[in-house]
This record gives sequence, C-alpha cells and structure tokens, in this order.
Amino acid sequence: MKAIRPAEPGGPATLRLDEFPDPIPGPGELVVETRAIGVNYIDVYHRTGLYQTPRPIPMGLEGAGVVQAVGEGVTTARVGQRVAWCQAPGSYATRAVVPAARVVEVPDGVDDRVAAALLLQGMTAHYLVTDTFPLRPGHVALVHAAAGGVGLLLVQLAKRAGARVIGTVSTPEKARLSREAGADEIIFYREHAVDDEVRRLTGGRGVDVVYDSVGRSTFEQSLRSLRTRGYLVLYGQSSGPVPPLDPQVLSARGSLFLTRPTLGHYTQERGELVARANDLFGALARDTLKLHIGAEFPLADARAAHEALEGRATTGKVLLLP
Repeated sequence: MKAIRPAEPGGPATLRLDEFPDPIPGPGELVVETRAIGVNYIDVYHRTGLYQTPRPIPMGLEGAGVVQAVGEGVTTARVGQRVAWCQAPGSYATRAVVPAARVVEVPDGVDDRVAAALLLQGMTAHYLVTDTFPLRPGHVALVHAAAGGVGLLLVQLAKRAGARVIGTVSTPEKARLSREAGADEIIFYREHAVDDEVRRLTGGRGVDVVYDSVGRSTFEQSLRSLRTRGYLVLYGQSSGPVPPLDPQVLSARGSLFLTRPTLGHYTQERGELVARANDLFGALARDTLKLHIGAEFPLADARAAHEALEGRATTGKVLLLP
C-alpha cells in the first residue's frame, strides 16, 4: 500500500507518499480501502510536532472507504461494507487500519467524499453547540473562522438551535459562504477589531459564547467579546497556542468561563459516536445541513493541501483522494 508517514516533524515538504507493507487487522480492527480522506487542522499539529505522536508520524485521522478485512472479535462490520471514521491515526493511506468501534456505516445515497468530509468536523460542531455550550433560542454566538470546515457546519447547527450568529471571516467570498450557512452578521477581522464590532452589534452587551478555533491571535478579542458570565470555548489553535492565563483575568472580565474541549471526550462511548454521526447523516438526508467541500487534492499532493490550509486559502472541507 501507499501512505504518508513522515519520519520526523517538519513542514509540508515532509508529506511524501511512500510504499509500506499491506496492513493486517489486529483484534477489534478493520482494514479499509480508502476512497476519500479528510484533512483537518489537527493534522498540521501532528505534522509539526505540536501534538506528540509516534514515529513515523501516522498522518490523518478521518476517511471513508470499503472494508477489506476484519480482525478477531469484530461483529459490527463486515467485508465489503462502506464505512466512515475519524480519530484513526494513519488515514493518509490507500489502506487504513481502523478500530471497529470507531467506524460508522455510510448510509445508502451518501457519497464516499461526503462521508469522509462530514464526521470529524461535523461531530466537532455538533458537540460544541449541543453539549459544550448548549445553544438555545435567544443566545448570541460568535464563531471565528466562520467559513472554514467546522465553521460552516457550526453556523448551521447554531442557527438550527435558534441562536443569533456573528461570524468572523477574511474575504468577501468567505462572507458569502458564511451568510449562506445562516450567519446573521459578519465581521471582517482584518479590517475591524472583532470585540469592538461585537459590542456594537450587541448593544454593548457582548455574546453569550465564543467558539474559537484560532487561538493565539484571537484569544484576547474573544475574551473581550463576552458578556458577563459568558463562555469562551477554545477548540483549536490554528494561529498558535494561547499563552498561560492567570485565572484572575476571568474574574476581572465578568466571571467568565473558559474550556478547551476535544472531540475524543465527547465520543468516548460508541453510542454517543453513533448518535452524533446519525444526527448529521439524517440532517444531510433532510437537506437541513449542507456540506461544502472546498478543495480536493490527490493523496500524493498532501503537501499542497497543507500549504493551502495553513495559508487560510481554503473554505469548507479539504479532501485527499487516493
């Protein structure tokens, strides 16, 4: 098989497609022939070494394909079944080894590309608005990177929950996509101070929650955008890690709440994983959720995909195709 597994952390140039032995499933595992592979910003963290991983680095967490072999004890999947998954390291490959407990069946009528594009970012958006800070009618949410892969889905799910949504974007095209997803207001963060615009748009009150995937460059503005007892949900750090914070700052700025969630803790049980995936697939089937695939690259061009992602030149989901 062919896979991308850098020997050491580094830049996009480390993403080379090499030959590896065909995998054999262990107990509780599947071997899946990949048909489409999701690219997520966490892949950048793994590639650069910001998040520690084994060596060689098993790039990629998400994909969709057809089961080729099942390991001992597997009863939830069969050879020939179409499945999708996330949180399975080593997915940048023509064949991936995936824990059977982490896969979901792809419904009939759902394309492999759509299935690979939906799970990680879709379930992230899902847990953020349903559990981390459960949105209700009357809430006002600020969504950073509102035209990104998670951002577009987060805007839609926030609107489904009845919230008013303010999105931050960098270009008119990204603003158009975010508005089409349902954003009520748009802030061009390169032209305006986000917190000043938030105060203007909310009559000085601030928002109930900020969903921030950017990190270092937005953190202070996010804190200043919150109402008293507001929630800052920091679920990514595409601009870099946030510096250490004195908790007294949260008190001084209005008894604020700060959380740093991750998808793994919101899909620990298989039942929760399947329920979130089924809710998303159901919304797609009812056409109440739309998925935007912004770019597709051959697996061999993963370097270009990462360069586009890090350069903020993408919208929606980025895929690799074997």
